[in-house]
Amino acid sequence: MKRFTLSLLLIIVILGILAGCVSEDGGSSNEDSGSDGNSDNEGEASSETSSDEELSIAVVPKLVGIPYFNASETGAEKAGEELGVNVQYTGPTEADASQQVQKIENLISQGVDTIAVAPNDPASVDPVLKKAKDQGIHVMDWDTPANEVDLSVKQVDDEEFGRHMAKKLVEAMGTEEGNIAILTGGLAAANLNAWIDAAKAELDENYPDVEIVTEKIPTDEKQQVAYQKTLDLIKSYPDLDGVLAVSTPAPLGAAQAVQEEGLQEEVSVVGSALPTDSQPYLEDGSLDTAVLWNPEDLGYLTVALGKMLAEGKMPEDGQEIEGIGQISVKDDGKTVIMGPPQDYTKENAGDFDF
Repeated sequence: MKRFTLSLLLIIVILGILAGCVSEDGGSSNEDSGSDGNSDNEGEASSETSSDEELSIAVVPKLVGIPYFNASETGAEKAGEELGVNVQYTGPTEADASQQVQKIENLISQGVDTIAVAPNDPASVDPVLKKAKDQGIHVMDWDTPANEVDLSVKQVDDEEFGRHMAKKLVEAMGTEEGNIAILTGGLAAANLNAWIDAAKAELDENYPDVEIVTEKIPTDEKQQVAYQKTLDLIKSYPDLDGVLAVSTPAPLGAAQAVQEEGLQEEVSVVGSALPTDSQPYLEDGSLDTAVLWNPEDLGYLTVALGKMLAEGKMPEDGQEIEGIGQISVKDDGKTVIMGPPQDYTKENAGDFDF
């Protein structure tokens, strides 16, 4: 009986030991398997996200719905398709700084990779752009300079552009003396102010007998306002010889007023406008020359450089951008010039589709 009891106890002990070993080995195996499985799954998910997730580039114009920024949108969207990035082109419906700030706030909340803004008022967007940078979003300007950005995309050299328009106006007037007025878009637009300052410098230095009869006149980026302001100018200054109009709707409004009054031979108009919009006024001489660049190219270049920023790269002077050509980068390493200005006249305006 004792032997039977001892044998039974021995069997129980052995079975207990074996069960413990199986349990320990099985538990260890399951734990390792679970850990390895989770690690592999996480790695696959991470890899899939990094390879499939598109960069998001947000382009914010001064306003949407006018031909110039519509053309820029076309170029930006084309770049998005060709470069494989997600492009959001969004802006206020009027040239309003507070509305533009709200648009940028919304983009920050979405966590886009790069925000490119053409500010209506650089000072107004400073705080929201700083907020974007603090959250790791790359910030750049395009069309119009902002403050403290990672990259600045300019369509032309401001000094060259302003001086060129002043020369073209004097040339159109056919005299190096006379009275002119200057129309602008918004008084706080940095690029427009830079062009006007350069134009004034050109007139002061080389055409001292050309007099600017009044302070620059804002037109709120609206052709109808420019039209009415030009009618007022013609009435107030019957000896007006020329109008220099910056912002793309302004030359059209000025030309419309000159056309309506039949003053094509008396009042010359030169300004920054698209060739397709300008053509009817160029044809009858109410607009002498439209000076600009290709806004579709500008939209494309903005997205291309926004993608570079998001990838941790910076453009170089003389770099060839596919679809655009060779760009210039100033000594500060972050100011990009797309190219020289382009003149549109009645002879060549029909050759363009923007």
